Amino acid sequence: QVQLVESGGGLVQAGGSLRLTCAASGSIFVINAMGWYRQAPGKQRELVAGITSAGSTNYADSVKGRFTISRDNAKNTVYLQMNSLKPEDTAVYYCAASTRAIATMDTGNVASWGQGTQVTVSS
Repeated sequence: QVQLVESGGGLVQAGGSLRLTCAASGSIFVINAMGWYRQAPGKQRELVAGITSAGSTNYADSVKGRFTISRDNAKNTVYLQMNSLKPEDTAVYYCAASTRAIATMDTGNVASWGQGTQVTVSS
């Protein structure tokens, strides 16, 4: 079993930046891809960005050029640097881990979820 703990959410003005961190523990040897999803009120959970253990990345079109996902395999940690934030980025952000080596993570392949961290961008 893999446990994921997120941190770094908060309230920021439009145009500002935040960095989310997700630390994995437990049976981490089974994990390959890690990523970030988000869910806004009344909307479906969507993939924001994913990264494999080899470093291949994938981004949602809405965040390309603004968000950067990275990971430190030695620390079992994945990061999401979010710049030029917009009000429409407001959501609960969830860390996810998969046993598959695919950066385009599908919710059906997610083995573990974090508890979520709120990101609120004010206009």
